[in-house]
Amino acid sequence: MNRVPTLAPGLALAGLLATTATALGTAMPMIGAPVLALGAGAATGVALRRAGGRGGDFEPGLELARTRLLGAAIVLLGLGLPLGSVLNVGRETAVVLLPTLLIGGIAAFVVGRMLAVDRESATLVAVGTTICGASAIAAATAVLRPDKQRVAYALGTIFIFNIVAVLVYPPVGRAIGLSPDAFGLWAGTAINDTSSVLAAGVVFGAGAAQFAVIVKMVRSLAIIPLCVGLHLGRRRIVADDGTGAVALHRAVPLFVILFLVASVVAGLGIVPSTLTAPLGTVSGWLIAAVLAAIGTSLSLDRLRSAGPRPLILGGVLGLILGTTSLALMALTGWW
Repeated sequence: MNRVPTLAPGLALAGLLATTATALGTAMPMIGAPVLALGAGAATGVALRRAGGRGGDFEPGLELARTRLLGAAIVLLGLGLPLGSVLNVGRETAVVLLPTLLIGGIAAFVVGRMLAVDRESATLVAVGTTICGASAIAAATAVLRPDKQRVAYALGTIFIFNIVAVLVYPPVGRAIGLSPDAFGLWAGTAINDTSSVLAAGVVFGAGAAQFAVIVKMVRSLAIIPLCVGLHLGRRRIVADDGTGAVALHRAVPLFVILFLVASVVAGLGIVPSTLTAPLGTVSGWLIAAVLAAIGTSLSLDRLRSAGPRPLILGGVLGLILGTTSLALMALTGWW
């Protein structure tokens, strides 16, 4: 049976919202396309629900966008992360970056438990804060298939603290006398989304922006062990429920393998440099389309029921990452 007529309205709507959000995100990098897409989707969702029965025509395509586009977007991200070109920066910054990620992960577990945040929300906020914002949340969503409302809440949390970071980091960096590279390391290690890392770096100075983005690319590679760990944990839960043992050859999600292959391909120079930026744009557009589709299912009442605890978790983790990164920079001579 041909499903194209059924899927086309929802896919076209998600594509339109993603295109609009991407254009606006270029003009407003401090906010970024992911958050704009989510907001546009939420507003559209309200309009669709008011339309009653006609709104249901979009749902099959929107559901497909929510569930099937994430893997493709994440694989394309790999083509913008050439392993060879970031290894030097990775080696130089590892003494700050790796301990900060480790401490952030431990803090996420401890603080999440203390605040009694539900497991899905805590995981999404934690990966978005400690690794790379919307991209990490998208990767975790592809593995865990969490409740869409929790995905939206986590993205909203990331957005709020991205804005705070862009406003706070540059003046603080100048006040404590950070060099451009030192500020780039701090921003790339502790700020969530790449767009906000870039915005903060530009405010501080051009040299800081360039180094911050490279550090952020290295940090983004943590998506690989993140997805493997989440996938193994999810399958272990399934096995403990008596539904079957974990098969080793299925322990790693396919999109993670393809993401790694794409990173290697990018490092080998097989992909022409002229295609790197367009591929990154397509990846960002796909993520925006997914978030727009998620936004259409957003319910304000359900978000209110989640309460302020995930938001508090995001704020505490952001503070821990920022202070930990600075402390390690001071200990290792970067500051």
